[in-house]
Amino acid sequence: MANLSPLDRIRSLCLKLPGTSEKLSHGMPTFFAGKKVFVNWVNNHHNDAIVGIWCAAPAGVQEALIDEEPDRFFRPPYVGVRGWLGVCLEGDVDWDETANIVLDAYRCVATPTLIKQLSPAV
Repeated sequence: MANLSPLDRIRSLCLKLPGTSEKLSHGMPTFFAGKKVFVNWVNNHHNDAIVGIWCAAPAGVQEALIDEEPDRFFRPPYVGVRGWLGVCLEGDVDWDETANIVLDAYRCVATPTLIKQLSPAV
């Protein structure tokens, strides 16, 4: 995956999870677990100069990560009030950490049936 663009890496992480799909929503590639959104791709959304994702996050994670690394994590517009996390994906990205963030986002919205289908290695 080293030669993939950040969007292609996110797409790969999201679409390998059970019952996921990608659709355009508000002009952005958006990833669904069943019928629920768990990750939105963003690229200079409303001229904010951020390339990254907005994603569902477990309670308290948004605040903790923003406090820990405010240059990498942020409260995204619209969905940030619901605890969603913004993740910058430029520069030196820790893709293992990003994979875990995507998996947590999936677990936040996926049905129990979909979660049971996760590989034990995930």
